[in-house]
Amino acid sequence: MVPAGSAQSFHVQLQDAGMRLDHYLVRCLPEQSRSSLDRLIRSGAVLVNGGAVKPGCKLRAGDSIAVTLPDAPAAEGRIEPQPVDFHIIHEDEHLAVISKPPGLVVHPAAGHADGTLVNGLLHRYGELDLLDGERPGLVHRLDKDTSGIMLAARTEAMHRLLSAAFKERHIRKTYHALLLRSPAASTGRIDAPIGRHPVSRQKMAVRQRDGRPAVTNWRVLERFSNGCCFAEINIETGRTHQIRVHMASIGAPVAGDSLYGGKIDSSLGLTAERQLLHASVLAFTHPATGQACRFTAPLWPDIETALALLREQFSLA
Repeated sequence: MVPAGSAQSFHVQLQDAGMRLDHYLVRCLPEQSRSSLDRLIRSGAVLVNGGAVKPGCKLRAGDSIAVTLPDAPAAEGRIEPQPVDFHIIHEDEHLAVISKPPGLVVHPAAGHADGTLVNGLLHRYGELDLLDGERPGLVHRLDKDTSGIMLAARTEAMHRLLSAAFKERHIRKTYHALLLRSPAASTGRIDAPIGRHPVSRQKMAVRQRDGRPAVTNWRVLERFSNGCCFAEINIETGRTHQIRVHMASIGAPVAGDSLYGGKIDSSLGLTAERQLLHASVLAFTHPATGQACRFTAPLWPDIETALALLREQFSLA
């Protein structure tokens, strides 16, 4: 996630030479819409080698691109504090660790103006209203229908430190998922770049030529006779839809994830109203205290129910 008001820089690699600037930025900043990036370029907020250019500017290897994202527009109005249901795992004066329920949108966006996690954080932690940006406190995100553990900063200083820790991969994240089909191997590592899908804008895809580096490690914990499995997944990077895209790419989509091939057939004896993916563990060194921290969010009840059913009816033991 790239916060509003931040400056981002990119250096064009040889394999990206010849790309249009606007197409390149859509890949590098998937959180931003194509139209908003076009406006940024035309407004002079995007510089190539220190100069303003047009959206169709063809890039060369070695070009330096600087992008300044604006603060949230005043027209969007202030984000209102609202009571929102989420579980507090840990909180101190610097940060909070929460468990997000499935179905909860993380931050306000088109179609979800309120009732988001950000609204709830502002309601519980009034000081976040003083933080910069349109997503106060957030240093990472989860998809709407992914449940589990998240980290929020309560001060600007902590926000900077945690954002840097995520960027430098000092925060370790562990997920658990029910996969619709079991991989042949018991463990594996997927090193495949991810970018925006070339046709479907709501999807991401493995893009060998122009994707951003993405690495996912997985381990099968349990296999079931209907072909499903329960897996532990660790990510070394944090791309949009990374686990969903990577696991689908090896023929083992997350169960219930219809966007990436995980729609559950009735013959499997399993139902799901969302992708059965859960962020279970965050491990990091507390930037303020230096203490080693490891926090766990228990599996969400719908995943526990699905697991119990699989163990009862499709156990291989």
